Amino acid sequence: MLAAIGVQSIEDLFKAVPEHARFPKLEMPPALSEMEARWELEALASSNFTASDGPCFLGAGAYYHFAPAVVDSVLRRGEFYTAYTPYQPEISQGTLQAIFEYQTMICQLTGMDASNASHYDGATATAEAVIAAVNVHRLKRRKVVVSPWVHPEYRAVIRTYTQGMGLTIVGDADAESTDVQALLDADTACLIVQYPDFLGRFDDLTGLAEAAHAVKALLIVVVDPIALGLLKPPSAFGADIVVGEGQSMGGGLNFGGPYLGFFATKDEYVRKMAGRLVGQTEDVEGKRGFVLTLSTREQHIRREKATSNICTNQGLLALAAAVYMAALGKCGMRQVAELCYHRAHYAADQIDALDEYTVLRDGPFFKEFVVRCPMPVEEINEFLLEEYGIIGGYDLGKAYPHLKDHMLLCVTEMTPKPDIDALVEALEEAAEEEAYDD
Repeated sequence: MLAAIGVQSIEDLFKAVPEHARFPKLEMPPALSEMEARWELEALASSNFTASDGPCFLGAGAYYHFAPAVVDSVLRRGEFYTAYTPYQPEISQGTLQAIFEYQTMICQLTGMDASNASHYDGATATAEAVIAAVNVHRLKRRKVVVSPWVHPEYRAVIRTYTQGMGLTIVGDADAESTDVQALLDADTACLIVQYPDFLGRFDDLTGLAEAAHAVKALLIVVVDPIALGLLKPPSAFGADIVVGEGQSMGGGLNFGGPYLGFFATKDEYVRKMAGRLVGQTEDVEGKRGFVLTLSTREQHIRREKATSNICTNQGLLALAAAVYMAALGKCGMRQVAELCYHRAHYAADQIDALDEYTVLRDGPFFKEFVVRCPMPVEEINEFLLEEYGIIGGYDLGKAYPHLKDHMLLCVTEMTPKPDIDALVEALEEAAEEEAYDD
């Protein structure tokens, strides 16, 4: 390696680093015993305020949902916890079957024909969907229309992920006036929308699907899997690819990761789908078995010719989602969704009744809704946390300038009525203190 880059030794390699910074003196504390190290780490961990320490109304893409005990119990089994890529089916049947069951349930949830074995997160899955759509059109279409109400971080990842591909990404710049349907044309590879959208609203997507298909573009729908326990699946609207974040299905918040990106599509686009796909087959004795299937060899071996360089998956998180969906079943998934829906609407009604706050009701919403506040959201959140031990909502002004002083609140099945009532009381007190200070 040194010869290849034209240097003689390791010392020569590091000459580019200034001498004073090459080997800095590290002011390390004295060594600790295992017991002392544990005490230190526990003290550090206790300084965090988590969703388990008080009511949490923060969503915006990462959600606090209940995970049955069986999820963690299965995940911690050694054969799953340390499993690597299941290339060898003769020794990987357990892992392969778990992935197959995960794929099956994702297809049942979304209404699509095929699902892969997952991506890194929802944003990555969305970016991979764009690449799949471009390849469906054999690279002849380079325009991507993105709704401004797709998660802002997903939109940023799409742009980062596809830079250098010569794509034109439009639609997401002006949330106040963009009509994504009007942007569709003969050069459009895909239209991306979110359901429910970033503000928690949902609507019938049939018109958008028909408009996209009229110009032979694909409709990509970013979904909340918990919402699909109650709402009509994207397949009913004519979606071509369905992606989303599966963290809420048994994954936990985990300070931001690892997360789980799911990806489902129609049969006709399976060959353009990145990642792994597990199929069911029979062995030489006629017994049921599972193997990796349908993905092109280039994706794993001749990487320079691959349409995508993702060939791994979030296997442990996919297993968590599979166990979660299997444990709850269809009725349980619907019950969780109904709890989210009704508690969110109770919270919205109570907050809307306050004189200084207004809930935006420009469409039906699922578990998130927007509140116009009488003061900066950052100040309200500081007050909620310091005075009541409540984690407040997302400051929408960060992503949408025209929504300055607007808060996105999230309510899930983990938010009982007393917590909602405490939030309402705290919001009212925050407004009164603001009025008194003025």
